Amino acid sequence: MQRVVVVGTTGSGKSTLAERLAQALGCPFIEPDALFWGPGWTPAPKDEFRRQVAAAVAGEAWAIGGNYSVARDLIWPRADTLVWLDYPLPFVLWRLTRRTVRRVVTQEALWGGNRETWRAQFASRESLLLFAVNRHGRYRQEFPALLHKPEHRHLCVHRFRTPGATERWVKAIEAQA
Repeated sequence: MQRVVVVGTTGSGKSTLAERLAQALGCPFIEPDALFWGPGWTPAPKDEFRRQVAAAVAGEAWAIGGNYSVARDLIWPRADTLVWLDYPLPFVLWRLTRRTVRRVVTQEALWGGNRETWRAQFASRESLLLFAVNRHGRYRQEFPALLHKPEHRHLCVHRFRTPGATERWVKAIEAQA
């Protein structure tokens, strides 16, 4: 396990897990959100984002957390391991709400110096909570179909349906490091 991609619904813990795996494996952590979002929540142009992702995953070892389909063709073929955090939607929404409230209250600076706001997250069509609801079922249909394609059969897939199962797996990896 040298090149790991962590996927799942928004708020499932992709970045947190990928960062933890990177530390355990002694490799770089790649955060696609940091490559995608500019100041004022301005998305990077598609070609620029893809160029940055390609450069980031060109290395021999890395852990990346994210579902950017526009860059999947750059990430999954290079990965040797895919971790799918397939947690129940109520759990993901609870975790996402807790994280969002913390970020809004603390005014935590995110990628490009951006900050989440009450209005954007709880009274807008751009809400991450709404995004999570819309994507959860979609990923449960999309990911198995993608993983059965010949070009992705090289991936060692770990699908976790509970945080406890994920934690036991990660602890075993950390114990080996």
